[in-house]
Amino acid sequence: MKLETLNAAATEKFVQLLDGIFEHSPWIVAETAKLKPFSSVDELFGAMESVVTSATHEQKATLINAHPRLGSAGKMTKNSTGEQQGAGLRNLEEEEAAAFSELNAEYEKTFDFPFIMAVRGKTKSEIYAVMKTRLSNAKKDEFETAIEEILQIAHFRLDDLLQAGDK
Repeated sequence: MKLETLNAAATEKFVQLLDGIFEHSPWIVAETAKLKPFSSVDELFGAMESVVTSATHEQKATLINAHPRLGSAGKMTKNSTGEQQGAGLRNLEEEEAAAFSELNAEYEKTFDFPFIMAVRGKTKSEIYAVMKTRLSNAKKDEFETAIEEILQIAHFRLDDLLQAGDK
C-alpha cells in the first residue's frame, strides 16, 4: 500500500485499509484520519502515537485489554497469530504452555490487564523472562510500558503494511 492511497481515502476506507494496526481498536485510526494528509510514514505513525498518548486512561485501558494473552490458545487476529507464531508462542510444549498460563494469571491478578510485549525478534524464553521481571513493576509504570509496547507493535505492523505495497 502507498501513503498516497491512504491520504486520498475517505475516513471509512482509511480505517479499513489500516485495520489491525491497533488490536481491535479502529477508533485510533479513525481519529488519525482527521489529521490527513501525511507527508511520510513517520508523520502518519506520529499522528497515531499522538492519538494514543492523548487518549483517556479508560481508552488506554480498553486498548490494552483488546490484546490477546501471550502464549494462550485463545482466538486472536491474523497479525497477533503471526507475531506469536514467530516468537514460538503458538506451538508451546505442554509444560511451557502451563508455565505461560500461570505467569499470565499472576500478571493479570497483579495488574488487572494482560501482559503486553512486542514479541517480534524475541524468543519464548526471552518473553517469559521479561514477563517475570515486569511483575515487580508498579502498576502505573506497567500500564505505561504496555502502551509503549502497543505502539511498538503498531509501528511494526504499519511498516509491514506500507512496505508490502512498495514491492
